[in-house]
Order: sequence, then C-alpha cells, then structure tokens
Amino acid sequence: MKGIEELVYEGESALTTVENWIFESKNSNQAIILPSEIEMSIKVITDLQVTTKSILGAIAYSTGGILFQNGWLRILGSGHDKLPRTITSWSEQCDMKHALLVADDVVGGFFALNCGFLDEGVGEIFYFAPDILDWEPLEMGYSDFVHWACTGDLHTFYETFRWNGWETYVADINGNQGISIYPPLWTKESNQQGIENCSKKTVPLEELWGLHNHMREQLNKE
Repeated sequence: MKGIEELVYEGESALTTVENWIFESKNSNQAIILPSEIEMSIKVITDLQVTTKSILGAIAYSTGGILFQNGWLRILGSGHDKLPRTITSWSEQCDMKHALLVADDVVGGFFALNCGFLDEGVGEIFYFAPDILDWEPLEMGYSDFVHWACTGDLHTFYETFRWNGWETYVADINGNQGISIYPPLWTKESNQQGIENCSKKTVPLEELWGLHNHMREQLNKE
C-alpha cells in the first residue's frame, strides 16, 4: 500500500484542470468546490490508492466534494458539512461491490465507476436512472464524467426530472438528502401526471438508494 507521500503531489494536482473546466464553462457560476479537511483527505486518498495527479485523486483529496446547480448534482470528495459523505464511505455504506459511487443527484440518480460489478464497461461511469431503475452506460471514464459535469448540458440531461421552482427547493436541502417523487418516476402515473404535478418530499438519500434498489429487485422478479 502506498503512503501519503507517494499519493499527494501538491505542485502537480489535477484539481487545477477541474478549476479551469469550471472557470471556462457555461456552468461556472453554478459549481461550488467545497473545501476539504486534512484528516479526512488523508484517509480517503489512502483508501483509494490513487494519486492527486489524477482527477479522481485530486477531487478526493483536495475537495470536500463539488456541488452543481444549487446542489442538484453532487460529486463526492472527502466530505464537508454541506456534503457529509466521502467517496469511500458512501460506497461502503451502500454495500457496493466492485464499484465506486462517485456522484449522485437529488432525485435518486447515482453515478458509479464500474470496477467489475457490471461485466461490460469496466473503468467507465454508469448512471442508475430513477425513471427506469437500471444502470445506464454513459460511455465515459471518470475524468470525462467530471468534465461533462463542469461543461455539459445538465439541463437537457435532467429536463424530464425538473419542475418550476426546483432551484429554490434544492437549495434548501443538504448533501445527505434527496427528493422523493410521488407517483415514483418509474411509474406510468408519474409520466401521465408530469413532474410538475407529482408530490415532492425531502428524505435521506440513503432511503432513496434503498427504495430504488428494492423496487429494481422486485421488478426484475416479475
């Protein structure tokens, strides 16, 4: 196992690249890099065993996470009061085998780096979509995913999940919470009503993770 002196390269951190992506992108005013705390940073980077020369290592070590668009999308780092989960602890909490949960959104969508939990696309990011309850390939690695989050069209990606006033709603919840939609996004009733007319309730994100995975298992049995 590599020690901290072999993992942290202060003068060559890839965080500079991420900061440039944010600064140059149309989403720049909607991205917040949360500061990290040294003790948690050391623990997370040591657990990951990746260097800060990589985008993954730089975010894990040098940030408490990154919030996009009022916190609608959250990329995990080493934890912060506004995002009180680390990239390693959250994956352990969700009992993900051969995968790393690297980001999530407020409606219960989860982004995972495939380390073997799926046969295809090892080393790529998959999105657990709350409207189909399944893992979708994004056909990009972690660095490309972060670049997409910084510069891509998040509005179009999330268009069917948003409603008038979502910005204010999302700004009032923290990074350990999500929004439970009823009727659920995967049902015909939700599609018929439209997201504007569905009820919304703030719940622990862990509850959404459990619910979505339980329903996925039930639907696969049918």
